[in-house]
Amino acid sequence: MVDETRHIQMRQIVAGLSEGVILIEPDQTIAYANAAAVMMHGVADVGDLGATVSEYRANFTLHYRNHREIGPLQHPLDRVLAGEVFRDVVVELVPKRDPIHRWMHRIRSLVTIDTDGTPSGLALVMQDVSERYQAEARFERMFNANPAPAIICRIADLRFVRVNHGFLDLTGYHRDDVLGRSFCEIDLLRQAERRELAIHRLHEGRTIPQMEAQLATPCGRGRYVIVAGHAIEMPGPGGVEPCMLFTFADLEDRRKAEMALRHSEERFAKAFDLSPVPSALMDADGLEITSVNQAFVTTFGHAPEAAGGQSLSDLALWVDRVEQRKFSRDLRRLGSVRGFEAALQDAAGAEIDCLVSAERVSINDEA
Repeated sequence: MVDETRHIQMRQIVAGLSEGVILIEPDQTIAYANAAAVMMHGVADVGDLGATVSEYRANFTLHYRNHREIGPLQHPLDRVLAGEVFRDVVVELVPKRDPIHRWMHRIRSLVTIDTDGTPSGLALVMQDVSERYQAEARFERMFNANPAPAIICRIADLRFVRVNHGFLDLTGYHRDDVLGRSFCEIDLLRQAERRELAIHRLHEGRTIPQMEAQLATPCGRGRYVIVAGHAIEMPGPGGVEPCMLFTFADLEDRRKAEMALRHSEERFAKAFDLSPVPSALMDADGLEITSVNQAFVTTFGHAPEAAGGQSLSDLALWVDRVEQRKFSRDLRRLGSVRGFEAALQDAAGAEIDCLVSAERVSINDEA
C-alpha cells in the first residue's frame, strides 16, 4: 500500500514537468511516462512506448551523439536499470515504425536507493534539443558550402575546430593540416594593422573588426587578406564552447594590381626625368605645372622649384599670348594636341621655335 501510494505521488510530481520522464521498475517494466515524454517520442499514448524495456528497445533506436566511448551495447535504459547515474548525454531517437522522423534528446538518469542500498526508483529524464541540433546542422552545411574562406577557433585553447573549403582553397592547406592545430602554428593575424587589439579581443571572445593582414600559408609566403572575427558558440565534447569565427576576403589580386600600377608609375617617372625632350607635367584643370624634367630645366632655364605651381602664363614661356590661348583652348577641347607650332622663350628671353605636344595622362588617380 505504501509503495502504491509512493508511485501515485511520483506520477503526480512528474506529470506536469516540461521535461520528459519515463519511470522504470527494477523488473524492467515501464511503469509510467508523462505527456512530455510521450510527445518527445512522436507517439499518441504511453502504451506506444512499450510495456517493458525490451519492447521500448524494439520500438525505438537510440544513437549516442556524444559520449560515444560508452559503446553501442550500453543502451541508456540498461544503464538506468543498472543503477548508473549519468547526465548530459545526447542521443538521436529514431522510431522504427517511422524512421523518417527523428529527435535529439539530452538525457539523464534518476536513481533512488532504499535504506539497504537497493535501487527502488528508476527514471530516465529527457529534454528535446532537436531544434538546436537542426540549427547546428544547417550552420554546418552553410559553413561548408560558403565559398567565402572561413575557419573557427576554440577560444579555450586557441585550436582550430572547423574549416571550410574556401579557406583551404585560399591557403593551400589540407583539412588535416589545420584541424587541431593552434593559432600559434597557423597565424591568421600576421602583420595585421591592429594585431594587438585583435589578439586581445580573441582572448576575450569579442568581435574583431575588419583589418588587413597576412595569412600564413604552407609554403611560408604570406597572403594578403582582410580578416574579421565574430564570437560564436559551437557544440563540443564538454557542451557548448565559445569560439571565434574568422572570415577572409582575398586581397592578392588587388595588391598585385597596386604593385603593377606602382611599378608602371615608377617606370613613367624615370622615363619622364631621363627624356631628352623638354617635358612638363601639368594639372589638367588649371594647366598649372606640377613637375618638369631635366631637359626642360636645361632648355628653358627654369628651376623645378620655381616652375612648380606656375601656369604657362606665369612662366611667360609663350612669346605670342594669342598662340598660348589657342593651345590651351585646343587642349581642353580635344584632350590632346600634337605638333603645335609655337615660339617659346627661355628665362633669359631668348626665343626658341618649338613643336609642342600635350596628352592627358592619369598619375596617382589624378589627371
